[in-house]
Amino acid sequence: MRAGFPEFRLGNVLATSFTGTLSERHGNAVERIPAPHRLIDWLAVNGLAVDSCTTAQLDLARELRESIHAAATAAAIQEPLPASAVAVINDRSSQGRAAAILTPEGKRRWRLSPASCVEDALSVIAADAISIIAGERDGKLALCASPTCRAAFFDTSQSRTRKWCDMNTCGNRQKKARFNANRRKTPIAAE
Repeated sequence: MRAGFPEFRLGNVLATSFTGTLSERHGNAVERIPAPHRLIDWLAVNGLAVDSCTTAQLDLARELRESIHAAATAAAIQEPLPASAVAVINDRSSQGRAAAILTPEGKRRWRLSPASCVEDALSVIAADAISIIAGERDGKLALCASPTCRAAFFDTSQSRTRKWCDMNTCGNRQKKARFNANRRKTPIAAE
C-alpha cells in the first residue's frame, strides 16, 4: 500500500466495502480513493487487479460507489430504490467482461483477463451490489449506528442485529465515547 493515504476499510462484502472508500459521510468525510492510483490499489486488494486507471474511470467508480450507497441505504430503511442509482448500477454491471469462476474450495471468484480495465472491475462490484440489494444472499442490509458514519453494510450475523459497519472503527469509537461519558458521570472517590 502507498504511504500517506488513509487505510482501506475492508469487509467481507465487495459492494459495501467499496462504499466504505468514502467514510464518515455525516462527519469529517474521509476519501480513501482520492486519485486513480488509489483505486488501482483498492481493486488489487480485492482481487480485481487492473493495470491503469484514468481520472474519468475514477469518476465512474465514484459514481457507482455513490449509487450503491444510495440504493443500499434505501433498501436498508425499506424505501424505494432511487431510479438514478439503479440505472447506474445496472449500466456498470452490464458493461463488464469479468467471468465468474468456481474455486477448488467451492467459492465463486471473479476473473479479469490480462487486458481487463477498470470498467470490468466495476461490473463485478455492481453485480455484487445487485445480489445483496435484490436479497439473493443470506443477510440483511443495515445502516451503521454511528451518527457520523451511517454506512450501509451487509449484516450476516446469526441474529442480524449488528449495529456497526466495522467494530474496529465505528463500534470501538462509540464504545469509547460511552465509557468516557460514564466516567464523567461517576464521582471520583476522595483519597
